[in-house]
Amino acid sequence: MGLFQKRFGVDLGTINCLIYENEQIVLREPSLVALTVEPDQVVEIGQPAREMLGKVDDENIQIVRPLQNGVIADYDVTVVMLERFFNQVGGRMRFFKPHVMMTIPFGANSVERKAAHEVALDAGASRVYLIAEPLAAALGAGLPVGTPAGDMIVNIGGGITEAAVLTMNTIVRAESGRIGGLRIDDALIAYVRRKYNLSIGQPTAESVKIQVGAAVTGIEETSMDVQGRDNVSGMPRTIAIATSEVVEAIQEPLREISDVVKRVLSNTPPELASDIIDRGIVLTGGGALLRGIDQYLTRETGVPVYRADNAMIAAAVGAGRALNDPAMLMQLRIGQTR
Repeated sequence: MGLFQKRFGVDLGTINCLIYENEQIVLREPSLVALTVEPDQVVEIGQPAREMLGKVDDENIQIVRPLQNGVIADYDVTVVMLERFFNQVGGRMRFFKPHVMMTIPFGANSVERKAAHEVALDAGASRVYLIAEPLAAALGAGLPVGTPAGDMIVNIGGGITEAAVLTMNTIVRAESGRIGGLRIDDALIAYVRRKYNLSIGQPTAESVKIQVGAAVTGIEETSMDVQGRDNVSGMPRTIAIATSEVVEAIQEPLREISDVVKRVLSNTPPELASDIIDRGIVLTGGGALLRGIDQYLTRETGVPVYRADNAMIAAAVGAGRALNDPAMLMQLRIGQTR
């Protein structure tokens, strides 16, 4: 049976779900579900649901994020979504249900951890392990977390930022902040509304952030046209927004991310802090792709900060690697069957 056993590393995030199998990412889909309002039925899941954002009547179809701040907010919808994703990568798993290693925020409470465990079982897994997202991200980024030296990881997701100091495959200090990519998008939406009296949606804000955004000045200045609805006339209008404006718009969420990192550093044992100063801090998660965020955090903390080469997929890769590491499975000791 082991020959046919599927083994998935799953990073179930607020914005995206990634699944790792056999040394590669086999699924990357938005964590979005489109539902009819009356009756409550699923219309689309993943990318097709994302393409409906802002384009459907909320009274008839709602686009929901079943995860908020990195944890499950709507259990039933999450089950339906995750079952669809499992079937996409594993086929109809009637006989050989997968073993799953799923990431979860380090700061998740017992209720949130139990919900994550149960949702994967109800979605079709035969055995579920949970791994703290900072540990998974560190493993996926290739940090030598199994050594006595200290390493520090900062994982910036869509709904949550977690900073952690690790040694000997253990998180010794960690802090979480319910701040991430979506809050940065919200800051951009508020800025455009305030400065230009123009309403834009979250997909547009995300596009601005990706294409011209930056965390610090001095980054190559670019601009892009942004279309939205004029708040006075109600008519469509186009403006140009530049990199420097994005920097100005997102300073508050960036400060909150910096505060999470600083809280960990201020509570790190001196010997491990010395290691971190020497080795630097590694950034992972989708938020790590924002231009200049490594420079911003270096300036704010006084510690060198580097972006992992595979920042976006590091947590999923690390979850998959942990699932194939007997010593790590033994250390986690939270696998259950049903």
